[in-house]
Amino acid sequence: MEFLWFILIGVTAGWMAGQYMRGGGFGVAGDIVMGLSGALVGGFLFHQLGWSAGGGLIAALVVATIGAGVLLFLVRVIKPA
Repeated sequence: MEFLWFILIGVTAGWMAGQYMRGGGFGVAGDIVMGLSGALVGGFLFHQLGWSAGGGLIAALVVATIGAGVLLFLVRVIKPA
């Protein structure tokens, strides 16, 4: 069941990050991949900084969205549109 929540949070985070970042999106499939990858990046970044996002759905969504935003930024810097 945790894996299903991870997928749902990643999809939502990818969509949200795609909405607030400038430029053309990566489409639905790309946003899903960005969201899932962003969830991992966000969790890693928060852990490395020693920050605790707390528990719960909202905290996980915030961390995943921040991670997806960072990932989108890096992808766009490396590969401009």
